[in-house]
Amino acid sequence: MKSIAMPHPSPSARFWDRIAPRYARAAIADQAGYEKTLQRVSGLLAPTHTVLELGCGTGTTALRLAPHARSLLATDASPEMVAIARERLHAQPTPGLTFAVADADLATFDTAGYDRVLAFNLLHLLADLDQALAAIAHTLRPGGLFISKTPCIAEMNPLITHLAVPLMRAVGKAPPLLRFDEAQLHAAIRRAGLEVIATERHGTRGKDVRAFVVARKPAAARA
Repeated sequence: MKSIAMPHPSPSARFWDRIAPRYARAAIADQAGYEKTLQRVSGLLAPTHTVLELGCGTGTTALRLAPHARSLLATDASPEMVAIARERLHAQPTPGLTFAVADADLATFDTAGYDRVLAFNLLHLLADLDQALAAIAHTLRPGGLFISKTPCIAEMNPLITHLAVPLMRAVGKAPPLLRFDEAQLHAAIRRAGLEVIATERHGTRGKDVRAFVVARKPAAARA
């Protein structure tokens, strides 16, 4: 397993620890859109690839994608989420798949150690988007891909983002959220030195605010 340096646990991990059992039981809201994303991502993986997933939750996606890569290290800030993911891995043994506790805001992974870095439904939850993206770029091998799917909160109904979300946060029902649209997300990815090569929407139900983005670390970049 690639090395992980974790200086301190993130305070937000307590929120995800608390909701982990409910999160694990919840149905995927748009199963067809989810399957489309899995198909797209699996097509970007190869049996020679070492893969890192950030914010893996309870491991559902990692279990589906790991067979397409040589190895997949799936991480999450929440020990409770990772515990559930490990239970699922025990029930469904998958060669090359490992789960570990690591916070995308704080963890330090091997420099230029991964062919692919994945982050699904995570970037809007980070404390510092630019810092995390810079770390992701540092972690990718030259020519490697960063693959993400992110709710662009700024594209949602303002009543939700400015009224409902703050109320839910006040009663502990929602975590802090970063507010950006797709253009701002692309700009942040480019600031990290990555080249956006594809952007899509995979939702099949109504307006889809989740941007699927593939970005490449330049092949000439130094580790």
